[in-house]
Amino acid sequence: MLAISRRRGFSLAELMVVIAVAAIVLGIAVSDLRGMLRHQQLKAALSDLFGAIDLTRSQAITRGERVFLVPGDDGWSSGWTVFVDQDGDGMPGDADELIAVHGALAEGIVVTSGFTSPRTPDYIAYNGGGRSCSHASSMAARWGTLSLTLDGQTRRIKINMLGRARACDPARDGASCTGPETP
Repeated sequence: MLAISRRRGFSLAELMVVIAVAAIVLGIAVSDLRGMLRHQQLKAALSDLFGAIDLTRSQAITRGERVFLVPGDDGWSSGWTVFVDQDGDGMPGDADELIAVHGALAEGIVVTSGFTSPRTPDYIAYNGGGRSCSHASSMAARWGTLSLTLDGQTRRIKINMLGRARACDPARDGASCTGPETP
């Protein structure tokens, strides 16, 4: 009797089913990964801007003079500069001492602001006592909120009348995390 050897393996139909299932699982994983990446970009932007505010305040206290944090030419999303305003114009220039410069945020992050004394261009300033102040007077308090938004998620930095900053999530913190309207 002749023995016929059968080869074991997968049929073409079985391989196609496995590939289709793998493609669906990979598609779900990639979309979740993209969402996680965007969430981390928002957290990093919040952390960077919060750190710049903290640096501005600590430098004002250390130096005993007013220190400014101003957005880039196209707003906060395009970056910011921390500097000592030697020439009194409220903008970083050749005569001013630059402390830190930050580049643009990740694409899609929109930053809006609302402060008690609006001034264009926008700014945050601290006096030598570590209190938030206006450009016109180091004794006039200026407080407000910066809102960072990406893909429908919003995080805020709130600066109180004394100059203390805190970060919050309006979805989690509710009424204690109000701020300017976000796009």
